[in-house]
Amino acid sequence: MVGVRVEMPTNQPLVLLREAGGARYLPIWIGAVEATAIAFAQQGVTPPRPLTHDLMKDLLAALGRELDEVRITEVRDGVYYAVLVFDGGTEVSARPSDSIALALRTGTKIVCDEDVLESSGLAVPEEEEQEVERFREFLDQVTPEDFHPGT
Repeated sequence: MVGVRVEMPTNQPLVLLREAGGARYLPIWIGAVEATAIAFAQQGVTPPRPLTHDLMKDLLAALGRELDEVRITEVRDGVYYAVLVFDGGTEVSARPSDSIALALRTGTKIVCDEDVLESSGLAVPEEEEQEVERFREFLDQVTPEDFHPGT
């Protein structure tokens, strides 16, 4: 996981995932609310009342269940799909943005099907690594409030 950023000039948030042990990145455009939830989790922000993803984490703990894996399964007509894989093999369809927000809160690994990486992943050549480093620096400075429209 690399993080969340706002794509200009549309001001559309996106989450950028990086292939473990590889050079491909997967950009997934998401909503402002989900961007805030992901940014909160990345920065360790604890809201005064639980957000939806915090509630989901608390429900899992109360029920004695574990989220084993978040899997980005496909992209169809520019829309990404994901599956939450729970202990015991139960799978639940979910939006990738919600899945990532929950995975960050539970420490669950995020995986992506190879077909998705093949069709939508972006290979970053060595010379573009500096741009990625600048993006990481941006992420270190961004706050969740940056994702609230109108503030």
